[in-house]
Amino acid sequence: MSSPSSSVQEARKVIARRLRDIRLDAELNGRELAKRCDWHPAKASRIENAKTRPSEKDIRDWCNACGADSQAADIITAAREAESLYREWRLLHRAGLRQGQVHTPLYKRTRHMKVYCSNVIPGLVQTQGYAERLLEKIAAFRDVPNDSASAAEARLERSRVLHDGRKRFALLIEEDVLYYKYGDAETMAGQHGHLLEIMSLPNVSLGIIPRTATREMWTLEGFLIFDDSRVQVETLSANLNVKIPHEVSLYLRAFEQLSTMAVHGAKARELILRAMDSQG
Repeated sequence: MSSPSSSVQEARKVIARRLRDIRLDAELNGRELAKRCDWHPAKASRIENAKTRPSEKDIRDWCNACGADSQAADIITAAREAESLYREWRLLHRAGLRQGQVHTPLYKRTRHMKVYCSNVIPGLVQTQGYAERLLEKIAAFRDVPNDSASAAEARLERSRVLHDGRKRFALLIEEDVLYYKYGDAETMAGQHGHLLEIMSLPNVSLGIIPRTATREMWTLEGFLIFDDSRVQVETLSANLNVKIPHEVSLYLRAFEQLSTMAVHGAKARELILRAMDSQG
């Protein structure tokens, strides 16, 4: 996915509409506004039609030109929230990977988390060794500082939420994930063993979709659902936050269908043990 979802686009349109209403309340047309702001005449139109994202200075200038300085702060706050829905990895990780692994307030307040992964072991249940090897590869690919050891430690610290009995976690992975080698045999054995340990937690459900399962749903990009109201989707280029209800409902439906193909309990353990044996 190379562009923001409609969640991001809709959030930007809300900002554009608020600015348009301010202009109309001031009884100015687009050209008059642009002249007061010392802009090219087309800029105001592009901002109102959500084709150009206004900078914070643009918002202040717009409100000032319309005699609505008191509204600038609220619109800037809304604009920052809109942009947080789509965060490019190159910007988030330019100083290293650790800052993307911190124990965020979102994890603290979430009571029910659903996670689907088709390419790696979910971050919440990774071991230090597995996480380090994976993060090393990510740092190299994105050409950012390699702080994989520190980032892995932060990831494990965030995983402590699993031991909060007030929270519930439903994890789904494709069986192939168990065979993707992000480290040597010892690293992979430790990771598989950790999955077996995690399965014993009463508030954690681990489902594995067998390779042989009849597909009711195709494989998807990894995603996390927070309290059935917000979704984080990890694409190659960005971390996408989805909040629009009808989009969230699509991910909930996808998770439900993926769940119908998964095995749990003893059958899931059997698949993990089989993967462990294959690694020598």
